[in-house]
Amino acid sequence: MGHIRFIHAADLHLGSPFTGMKGLQKEQWKKLKDSTLDAFDRLIDYTVAERPDFLLIVGDIYDGEDRSIRAQHRFQLGMQRLRDSGIPVVISHGNHDHLSGKWTRFELPENVHAFGPAVSQIELSTEHGDVVITGFSYGERHIKEPMISAYPPAERQEAFYIGMLHGSMEGDTAHAVYAPFTKEQLLTKNYDYWALGHIHMRQELHQEPSIVYSGNIQGRHKGEAGQKGFYDVALSKHETLLSFVPVSVIQFDRIAVSCSGMMHMNEVLEACREAAAQYASRYGEAIVELEFIGMDAEAAELFREIPETELMETIREAVEADGEFVWIHSLAFEENAADLPISPFGEQIIGAIKAWNINNWKEVLNDLYRHPKGSRFLDAIDNQTIDELQEGAIQKIRRGMQIEE
Repeated sequence: MGHIRFIHAADLHLGSPFTGMKGLQKEQWKKLKDSTLDAFDRLIDYTVAERPDFLLIVGDIYDGEDRSIRAQHRFQLGMQRLRDSGIPVVISHGNHDHLSGKWTRFELPENVHAFGPAVSQIELSTEHGDVVITGFSYGERHIKEPMISAYPPAERQEAFYIGMLHGSMEGDTAHAVYAPFTKEQLLTKNYDYWALGHIHMRQELHQEPSIVYSGNIQGRHKGEAGQKGFYDVALSKHETLLSFVPVSVIQFDRIAVSCSGMMHMNEVLEACREAAAQYASRYGEAIVELEFIGMDAEAAELFREIPETELMETIREAVEADGEFVWIHSLAFEENAADLPISPFGEQIIGAIKAWNINNWKEVLNDLYRHPKGSRFLDAIDNQTIDELQEGAIQKIRRGMQIEE
């Protein structure tokens, strides 16, 4: 037996609304709104050019259960291009695009094999052997029970066995837990490869056999930083070769700007401009958080009396003058950057905020989230939102409640 070659992609989230992005120019907003669709087109372009044996897409093809018409149309066109190139596609639907949603249906071409709500198997024939692919689609949004017990073990030694599973490892409290599993449970099935979805950070949980999260193909907020894409996989009975292929159109990231020794604001603005230009030349268009680091007392003094909105506007103008799309989404200051100490009252407030749990935050934000008009523009209160709010609040307190020299 030789090796087979396939693409492992997941979490396309076509049609993501990108809530929380404010202040973008019209062209910038359109580029961001279309970024998941354009990243998908790059996935299709690569697959058509490289002609692997097949393509796997492991859940959350669409961002919502309603599956927008525009996103479905783009997906259908991509599948037709793969059909015309003779490339089979195996897909599953996840918690975001589960089968119980309501949407205007598009008929996909015959090269697309979609899993139903029950665990089942799809068999493909390739030049180097048969491939048995096992998986399921979410029948409803919340699949809390383990599904792994329904996956049958590998039976035919001469065939390649691949498991597709959109879910999370037991004990992973950083993400919503769906279709939980353990590595040991996966290994007992004796599959040659596990193609995972749901977690947006690419990672290899185990080697030989490989248990792999490919991550999403386009970041959607600063918590999904860096390049995003998919894996080009060469699989034999002896080894697995993974090649990461970046396709994200816009990067979300953090750029550090050193303010050490700076005494004038024009120095700070020039440092911001240079940092953004260097990032753009290496990674392309981006939405970033600028973090000011290495500030001594003189540099810290530059920022003390400047309203943050005015500072943000001025930095954006300096960066945009270069013509690059590097949008400054937020500002951060190194926690111990300033030599000036925080007032005792400021330290008390910071200590109290750090001690808050999610219920405390919900109580504080209750009136805001109950507002009939404003609440629809707010993200759901989850651990990530709380972390961002806490970080922003502490930064403002540190800047505004220092002890005068």
